Amino acid sequence: MPDTDEDYVFDEETGEWMPASELAAKQAAAGAIEVRDAVGNLLQDGDQVTLIKDLEVKGAGQTLKQGTLIKSIRLTGDPQEIDCKYPGIKGLVLRAEFVRKR
Repeated sequence: MPDTDEDYVFDEETGEWMPASELAAKQAAAGAIEVRDAVGNLLQDGDQVTLIKDLEVKGAGQTLKQGTLIKSIRLTGDPQEIDCKYPGIKGLVLRAEFVRKR
């Protein structure tokens, strides 16, 4: 018998009643955006990436060279952008097409 303490909600997509926690997990999985690097590897928060080409950083007056290691990336929710930390550059956002997962 189902747990009577849990709230049930109507899932309009399937037309079924399901536990609220199950529906929330289903929606979170559906809302997850896949971010892939230049060669198609799936990126996640905390991954280390390497630049595949030289990139001029606008506003910093600095060029990041090919092969530069970027540690502990963070996904932004945009399928093409990743948030990075690099010494001397605040608020660095890179396009996923210019990095390769290590």
